Amino acid sequence: MIKSKLTVQNGFSSIELVVTIAITVIPILVVGFILVDSNRGWHDMYDRIHSDVAEGSYVAAKKFDALVRRASKDTVLLDGDGKWVEVYYRQDGDSTVVDRYAFFYVAGGNLMVEYGQLYPRATLTTQIVCKNVSDCVFKQVGQSIQMVLKLDDGTHANSVVSSAVMHN
Repeated sequence: MIKSKLTVQNGFSSIELVVTIAITVIPILVVGFILVDSNRGWHDMYDRIHSDVAEGSYVAAKKFDALVRRASKDTVLLDGDGKWVEVYYRQDGDSTVVDRYAFFYVAGGNLMVEYGQLYPRATLTTQIVCKNVSDCVFKQVGQSIQMVLKLDDGTHANSVVSSAVMHN
């Protein structure tokens, strides 16, 4: 009679090994894709927030708001097409005479503001408020002046609507 011996092998078969590797690799790949996508999203948001368009829109809204709030509500010049606006204000807060002007307009893709004196009329300085302007429209609604500004640098685009009431 022939005796057979059963041998017990310790270890994994190749099928068990392939299944275990597959079960392990899938969660690792999912976590890797999540990390890569989160990093890409963070960089995209950072680029949008710190782009010239975002910073320019913030600066333009603050500058427009500050100058229009100082302006005299008695007189404002506004282009019929809304391409420029001129507001008048006092150089000194204690003065009773309106003696200065601020003229907002777009030239060469830049939002510009020209500061000047009224008597005699003379330009004192011109300043670039923001760049990458694709469109800008000024409107008057009651005692407020509105600016609808569209900025586009080819990569990022932003629209800003700013409204300020003339107080003086």
